[in-house]
Amino acid sequence: MLHVDKDLCIGCGICEEQCSFGAIKVLDGTAVVGDACTLCGACVEACDVGALALTGTEKSRKMELGDWSGVWVYCEFRRGALASVSLELLGIGRRLADLRGVGLCAVLIGHETGDTAAGLIGHGADTVYRVDAPALAHFTDEAYGAVLTSLIREYRPEIVLAGATAMGRSFIPGVATELDTGLTADCTKLEIRAGDGALLQTRPAFGGNIMATIECPATRPQMATVRPRVMKALECDPQRTGKIIDVTPAPEQLQSRIQVLESVVAEGGNVNIQESDILVAGGRGLDNEKGFGLIRRLAGSLNGDVAASRAAVDAGWIPYPHQVGQTGKTVGPKLYIACGISGAIQHVAGMQSADTIVAINRDKNAPIFDVADFGIVGDLYEIIPKLITKIEELRGV
Repeated sequence: MLHVDKDLCIGCGICEEQCSFGAIKVLDGTAVVGDACTLCGACVEACDVGALALTGTEKSRKMELGDWSGVWVYCEFRRGALASVSLELLGIGRRLADLRGVGLCAVLIGHETGDTAAGLIGHGADTVYRVDAPALAHFTDEAYGAVLTSLIREYRPEIVLAGATAMGRSFIPGVATELDTGLTADCTKLEIRAGDGALLQTRPAFGGNIMATIECPATRPQMATVRPRVMKALECDPQRTGKIIDVTPAPEQLQSRIQVLESVVAEGGNVNIQESDILVAGGRGLDNEKGFGLIRRLAGSLNGDVAASRAAVDAGWIPYPHQVGQTGKTVGPKLYIACGISGAIQHVAGMQSADTIVAINRDKNAPIFDVADFGIVGDLYEIIPKLITKIEELRGV
């Protein structure tokens, strides 16, 4: 809880200004804490007279941090294929492991995984823990969570990474809870602190308006989920060698109260803009749904795919699977063309890792030009047809 020392409090109001949740009010010259308090500690740091203190937040048990070593990546296997984010995580995992001077291990859970484990070694893993069983053919939180939790308890890695996908977001928080450790979701940057080797986990906060760096100083493992297309995968080295360890899960770990009767891919499930090398995105500046006809023509001329901003999706002009941004998908194509998109920070957070960004906007002061490699100021309904004509001319169409 947040404790206020009334003898020390001078009623300056700094804590009230610092609280983003409106949980502190200065009444009759003393700070009063309301029910909206989240125990974030921002007010404690801001109080110059030391009148505020967090109590009861300490862990009841002490953990020997030196007993935990190694970097692990949960490699997501679904519908008979490895999720691309797994290879991206092996890329950043390899760098973190090298900085710590420890091994990089991959955890592969599923059924009929074939030669996937060997591919993980080629992409940077030193060891692969393969858990392949018929009961794991369909994903359930309980079974996958129990298997991963058991492995972590046995081998004690200091860092565990997973993709911020539908599966990762579903069961990884439960694993962290079982292990009584912390978890940072939707990370966009991971670093090792030189002094003590702690994992520094950076993610957008407050709707993407700030970037927060989070650490887990008192417990292990340090766990994070990472958005797809944020990190870069390593090139596969088929000559690389490593160890594949087949793990047989205990029968009780495979028990689940959920029975999967059928798995159906949604109609829009074939739209995967996260795998696209070229994306043409439309935003509010299209003015109406018909504008996406022009966007599709430009994308088609480039053999690319169509993306969109949240404003366009909210307006009903295009389905959600095309949405890029903090509340949509994170993409990292070779080319990203933003048409009629102002460049709000929430959208930029989802596409800033693109190799080349081209912006088309009538407003020369639009924030999108701050992140664009090439900018075109003008009416997109005049510019895009000329681009299409020139592209088709060069391609001989």
